[in-house]
Amino acid sequence: MTTCLVTGAAGFVGSHLCEQLLAQNHTVIGVDAFIPYYPRPLKEQNLSELQAAPRFTFHESDLRTADLVALLEGVEVVFHVAAMAGLRRSWSEFESYVTCNILATQRLLEAAVQRKIRHFLNVSTSSVYGRFATGNEESPLAPVSPYGITKLAAEQLCRAYGANFNLPITVLRLYSVYGPRQRPDMGYNIFIRK
Repeated sequence: MTTCLVTGAAGFVGSHLCEQLLAQNHTVIGVDAFIPYYPRPLKEQNLSELQAAPRFTFHESDLRTADLVALLEGVEVVFHVAAMAGLRRSWSEFESYVTCNILATQRLLEAAVQRKIRHFLNVSTSSVYGRFATGNEESPLAPVSPYGITKLAAEQLCRAYGANFNLPITVLRLYSVYGPRQRPDMGYNIFIRK
């Protein structure tokens, strides 16, 4: 049994991950800032069943400003899922993408090093490949949006912390994830509602 921290716990991927970790008898600390990318009530609904679980604790905290060293007390594994997502919006809200996807990741990595976290798993995106997103993981990394650029920068930060501080790192690049509780701005969700 491991104590895990899941950032972005109220989101689509994060809430499903928390469910699976709890089902495998891990203790889960969920964190989310409820950044208004989509309506807060949808995110709160994602958390509703989790909050009834005895091994689940939730903190409403912003990774850009919170005391992350304190937040990671007793944590063994970090699943960093939180991010500002979406390609189109990243052009008009660039600063939010930089602070949420790069600054927050750096602060979390710094805290993970201080707390000697056993493993740091960073969830990234196929957007780091840009137009080469249909190939395998050896395809060129050539993002064509600020979102993809910030997620690639976060990956590189993870690798730098891994190399310089012996922090075990895993980066996962997700492709077109869909299912129940998907963000309302995503294609499958829109098609089903129509």
